[in-house]
Amino acid sequence: MQLTLEFGGGLELLCDSEKIHKVNVDLPNGADSDDFTMKHLLSWVRTNLIKERPEMFMKGDTVRPGVLVLVNDCDWELSGQLDTVIEDKDVVVFISTLHGG
Repeated sequence: MQLTLEFGGGLELLCDSEKIHKVNVDLPNGADSDDFTMKHLLSWVRTNLIKERPEMFMKGDTVRPGVLVLVNDCDWELSGQLDTVIEDKDVVVFISTLHGG
């Protein structure tokens, strides 16, 4: 499954300062594309893209409070959060809304 993942608001620093990642994500064994959710994607991101301090991106199985998640420009809170189904060619954006001062 080909996806575009974008990190902003400082989260790109956790991914070698690269903001946009065009990735191929393999589906879990036995899963079809209708079964691939944000929960699976977040686990994949933590394992494959986050290079340092994963605790700054995730807390448990989800993103930390203060991280805005958009799936195809739609807030994931409107589409089911962790249960949001991810499809081929989707664009998922992660933006930190927390900034130091």
